[in-house]
Amino acid sequence: MSEALQELIDIAGRHADGRRVRTAIPHVSIGRSEATTAPVAGVWGSGILFVLQGAKTVLIGDRALRYNPASYFIYTVETPTISQLVEASVARPYLAIGFTLDLQAVAALLVEHEPALGGDGFSTSPVNDDLLDALRRIMRLLDRPAEIPVLAAALERELLFRLLQGPQGGKLRQLARADGHLSRIGQAIAWIRMHCHQPIRVSNLAQIAHMSEAAFYRHFKAATAMSPIQYQKQIRLLEARHLLLAQPGNVASVAFAVGYESASQFSREYARQFGSPPARDAARLSAAGEVAVEVI
Repeated sequence: MSEALQELIDIAGRHADGRRVRTAIPHVSIGRSEATTAPVAGVWGSGILFVLQGAKTVLIGDRALRYNPASYFIYTVETPTISQLVEASVARPYLAIGFTLDLQAVAALLVEHEPALGGDGFSTSPVNDDLLDALRRIMRLLDRPAEIPVLAAALERELLFRLLQGPQGGKLRQLARADGHLSRIGQAIAWIRMHCHQPIRVSNLAQIAHMSEAAFYRHFKAATAMSPIQYQKQIRLLEARHLLLAQPGNVASVAFAVGYESASQFSREYARQFGSPPARDAARLSAAGEVAVEVI
């Protein structure tokens, strides 16, 4: 293990006093767990996940990711995921750093730097020495909080620059450009999120994204590893799960509230997604004091 990685593990371990902690550094959070977990469904917004220690698997549509120590992945659009911590213990807890993206800062860097395109959109990448060093220096600010207002923005800029230089830099470029296909897919996804209870048509979504239907479908699948209908279904089921925790025992009302016309179809699809029928799943989560939120 490199000295830089060990220092990052030490810093994250000192400042992570819960499963998910927002730090005093803008855009930075820390995840920690001393135990493996069952699969947990959630939604990741655009951002970067760096895993320092332990291991995690993430299912996005029909694609599977595995984070090993010192690896990262850039999420470009709001993405329904099913994640599971597969390596974590008291002696060696899972530790990860989440970094939300400042697209204006990325766009400013693009004036000076043009990253290469290419690479698999659904593969984690190893953290190289330059990126590891940039991440280490920004995380050191947690031990020097008085320096955060002065240095955080400059160190974040360097971190973004290193990411643009890396194998996932092309995704960042497309996301930051208003005319890039990822930015336009993001507009369609925002519409789906706001209107997930309503029937959707790919033709309408393509108009929102200013694409032909064929191009929209292709770019949507590339960004999310699922079709627009599959995406909407996962968002509906996640919202239903949250509603069931707040309104236990009211399965039919929840089904209709999230846009299902058939309570039986809702129950089937819910059980397929979460492993148990709606009422049983909500009762299990409530009894265990769990929430439908993952460790980053």
